[in-house]
Amino acid sequence: MKIAINTRFLLTNKLEGFGWFTHEVAKRLANNHPEHEFFFFFDRKFDEKFVYEKNVTPIVINPPARHPFLYYIWFEIGVKRALKKHDIDVFLSPDGYLSLSSDVKQIPVIHDLSFVHYPKDIPFWNRNYVNYFFPKFAKKASKILTVSEYSKQDLVQSFGISEDKIQVAHNGIGELFHPISEQEKEETRSKFTEGIPYFLFVSALHPRKNVTNLFQAFDRFKTETKSVVKLLMVGEKYWWNKEIKQVFDEMKHQSDVVFTGHIQSSELNKLYGSGLALTYVSYFEGFGIPLVEAMKCELPILSSELTSLPEVGGDAAIYVNPFSVEDIKNGMKRIVKDDSLSQELIEHGRERAKQFSWDKTAEIVWNTIVEVHGS
Repeated sequence: MKIAINTRFLLTNKLEGFGWFTHEVAKRLANNHPEHEFFFFFDRKFDEKFVYEKNVTPIVINPPARHPFLYYIWFEIGVKRALKKHDIDVFLSPDGYLSLSSDVKQIPVIHDLSFVHYPKDIPFWNRNYVNYFFPKFAKKASKILTVSEYSKQDLVQSFGISEDKIQVAHNGIGELFHPISEQEKEETRSKFTEGIPYFLFVSALHPRKNVTNLFQAFDRFKTETKSVVKLLMVGEKYWWNKEIKQVFDEMKHQSDVVFTGHIQSSELNKLYGSGLALTYVSYFEGFGIPLVEAMKCELPILSSELTSLPEVGGDAAIYVNPFSVEDIKNGMKRIVKDDSLSQELIEHGRERAKQFSWDKTAEIVWNTIVEVHGS
């Protein structure tokens, strides 16, 4: 079988949501199935480390697809030609985009439909592109993969897709994530927060991550408790908008908010392992990978109660209304004041993390490819 994979998010030192899914799944597919040929479609010069096995052929398709106009050119002209030229049997697209004009069987991974529910969180051109094309991608697909039961039902209700056409493949957990020693915790806190305990946020600072309410809740927490605790923000400010800036500028305790930018996985593991709790109060998620990473590193979780997050967090988190600053603040106070609660969450998380594995994810993806090829 000849399998093509859209690998345009395999970017050195810049792996995030789509990129991590692509990396963890694609390397397992190539490694576990040496009898098949894999063609990786990049949109720029690639790093050789992403050519995982001898059965992988990397192909650069121009132009780099980072704007809606270029998405269309890349998928409808470049990808279509490459699929035909290499006689591809199945095309897997981990970011959900497909080539509508190609006759090749295609499988998108549609992680979530945040753009349907919160369109204003996305820039104008991207918003119009995805809302126009993704329903078409869903209908075009031979089979759809998604990362949670929540997203599966959202696809059914929003796009009118049959449940039988959708297969859930939960995200896994990276091998680098694990508990750390007390000495490593002290060294990490010393490096990032001058030795002071901290709440941890991990993600790009996007509006739907609810950063504004997190800032306001932390500010109230600091004012009411007089605690020395800091808030450590790990992620790029790609989506730092006027609203986020205004809320941050109005914080009384903004000096206790520490921004790290993008952090490599080995360092991120230490940040998880050294924190008081993960504060992940996003109002929309298709999965929520930081929850699983926190569980693996034995970090308590304060999570939003909405969308997929309770499905992922289970009994390893306490849940709050993300639209209530007061509720988030009270959750922070519970974490700080109740050591037994934190320990209970850690123990639940230690067990729950075992349910998430990239090996399982890759196996489901492979079985879906085989099913589509044989259909």
